[in-house]
Amino acid sequence: MNDDTPPPRPVQKKRSGISTHSVFGAPCWVSLTSRDLQTTEEFYTAVLGWRWRSVRLGDHFRIALAEGVPVAGIAAVAAMWQMAVAWTPYFAVPDADEAVARARERGGTPAVGPLSFPPGRAALIADRDGAVFGIWEGELVSNWETWRRAAPTFIRLHTRNAFDSAMFYGEVLGWASDKPGCCEVEYVGGEVVLRSRGDAVARIDSGAVEAAPDPSVRPHWQIHFAVTDVAECARAAEKHGGSVLSEEETEAILRDPDGAQFTVTTARGAR
Repeated sequence: MNDDTPPPRPVQKKRSGISTHSVFGAPCWVSLTSRDLQTTEEFYTAVLGWRWRSVRLGDHFRIALAEGVPVAGIAAVAAMWQMAVAWTPYFAVPDADEAVARARERGGTPAVGPLSFPPGRAALIADRDGAVFGIWEGELVSNWETWRRAAPTFIRLHTRNAFDSAMFYGEVLGWASDKPGCCEVEYVGGEVVLRSRGDAVARIDSGAVEAAPDPSVRPHWQIHFAVTDVAECARAAEKHGGSVLSEEETEAILRDPDGAQFTVTTARGAR
């Protein structure tokens, strides 16, 4: 081997946990970039009842727990890394490099990675309309079925053309392919519904957002968390430095103290 030959890519050891090969193409994790870790922890503890544990990545990172189940990652690096404050969904892929390459070929913009975060690899990508999403290759942080039942309820992409977006994500993430375990895609009216193992795990909606001046309604992925009392969550958000953007009986759109937007949804409003 000469000096110009790149070193071989490390082979990940097989672990006992469930890997992205078993649920590829499905949303498998959500992560929040924030500015202040203590404020973020206090807010989401008050609104969603979460508890916290440290991770090996350092003092700026935490894992959120719902009744002991890991449900989300928090990274207080928005100011340090000059990143937007936002919730981001991650999709399971068998090969992060391949998914990034497919996204680039189809007009997406790789923003970060793939980077190694043992026990896996992650990347951030903006789709053709600018909506940011993540991909994850490797062992899942939490058992997928357990995570799905704990939170979030589902994720929804608000975009300009649901069918065009479904084509992009389908080609990048392997939706509706002939591979065992891939996600199924349904077209219902003007909406695209993504199903994994029979469950609706994501939805894609079209909307007239081309000229919207408010960045919060530009193409973006919205995270929906399951709660038992929407009104109680909304009041807790207001009390702890957040705000309520809209509120109905079964659903409310909230904003945390750093400006990250998310939705709380009851079981009746989940599907």
